[in-house]
Amino acid sequence: MKLPELHYEIVKRIVNGGKEIDEIAKDIGRKKEDLMRPIAELEKEGLVKVLRKVEERYELSSLGKRYLKEKLPEEKLLEIVSGNEIEMSKLKDVLGRESGIVIGLVKRLGIGRIEDKKLKINVEKLKEYASKIRECLERGEVCEELKKRGFVKRTKITKIIVEPTERLVELWSKGEIKKAKVITALTSGIIESGAWKDAEFKEFDLSIEFPVRRVRRRHPLMELHEHVKEVLISMGFEEVKGEYIDYALWNFDVLLVPQFHPARSETDVFYVKGAKERPIEEDVMRRTEEEHKKLWGYWRAEIARRLLLRTHTTVVTARTLYLRGGGEYRVFSLDRVFRSETLDPTHSMEFHQLEGIVVGRNVTFKHLLGFFEEFAKKMGLGEVFFKPAYFPFTEPSVEGFIKHPKVGWIEVFPGGMFRPEMLKIVGLEGYQVAAWGIGIDRIAMMLLDLDDIRELYTNDLDVIRRTKVPDVVIKRR
Repeated sequence: MKLPELHYEIVKRIVNGGKEIDEIAKDIGRKKEDLMRPIAELEKEGLVKVLRKVEERYELSSLGKRYLKEKLPEEKLLEIVSGNEIEMSKLKDVLGRESGIVIGLVKRLGIGRIEDKKLKINVEKLKEYASKIRECLERGEVCEELKKRGFVKRTKITKIIVEPTERLVELWSKGEIKKAKVITALTSGIIESGAWKDAEFKEFDLSIEFPVRRVRRRHPLMELHEHVKEVLISMGFEEVKGEYIDYALWNFDVLLVPQFHPARSETDVFYVKGAKERPIEEDVMRRTEEEHKKLWGYWRAEIARRLLLRTHTTVVTARTLYLRGGGEYRVFSLDRVFRSETLDPTHSMEFHQLEGIVVGRNVTFKHLLGFFEEFAKKMGLGEVFFKPAYFPFTEPSVEGFIKHPKVGWIEVFPGGMFRPEMLKIVGLEGYQVAAWGIGIDRIAMMLLDLDDIRELYTNDLDVIRRTKVPDVVIKRR
């Protein structure tokens, strides 16, 4: 049996035992892509068999590689801490953006707290923790904490192993396999030189399938978002948009969040410097001051004028009330929001939120509960369980839960009736407004069968391709 040169080099290397295609390609000095067609032809001839093994493994992410070379934020903190505390101002000056990381970290570990504008920590426990993380990074050891902090990423690798068949071993042992000059394309030069007379012509086997090109698909999260929008539009809602950067006035003050509330601290919010400011609504400022002083006895204009990356999309619906005023309408906003979180499987500093309002003179709390139940039905989320809740800007308030098949009841439907004080601030009196917010990323993770929020926003094609399309989206098609 005469084989083309590349085919011969392949069988020569695997006749005494199977090898991975990467190893064969390295030995021959060719790319593994160059070997795929010859291997398929050898398999068709019954000379080799191809095995595919999928292996899952963890490797350092770009963040992990960075901190393998640099000091960890907690290591930097240990260098500047005095005793067991450090001034917040000094912490932010030295660590910058990483100050939010270490504050969130010590809080999560239960080894620190903020008190009197100082971060107080258990230094010994932090040293122990930092030493463990450093050791895991340097030894390439995958521990749960590295996963939580996004220092490692999970990848799936398909190994292609080429093994000899009994037929190949037998023919090789008898010396019946020879290397030959095989012509695959007949050119004028080959004809003129007469080289074709002593050469072998390659036979074309049209039964061998060409590699399949994968069908393009949209990102699963975007597919789901489009479906959610269609559902809401079918329920009489209209989509509204807003700016990512806005004043604290609209993000907090209009919603009656007191200016001393911890949710407004720099450890939870991304405040912005240098952004182009737009005119602030002075009538809203005036009414906000009046209501805050009635409720909390305290309000400062300079705090309300701070620019920030919005932490929720209620900013958009609140502005819509101010701009549209009275009437009967329903609007929603599905867009990005930002919070100072430590990236791990369940938290991200950037995610999506779905918010909406129903405006009318006769809108009641029952309409809100009915909306949640109907939306859950259309999304295929099953039964909804409600319990009372508290939010500064709604009364009464409610939290709606849906049942996850693995983790049980999870809260995804917070909502309530906007308080009269809040409606007065935006200049809307004599109307009732049912307001709701939905943890759309939690719903997406449940419907897409994901347990890591980082996979929800991945650009890894393997993850995107293996992520199933939710049944509710399939039915829509």
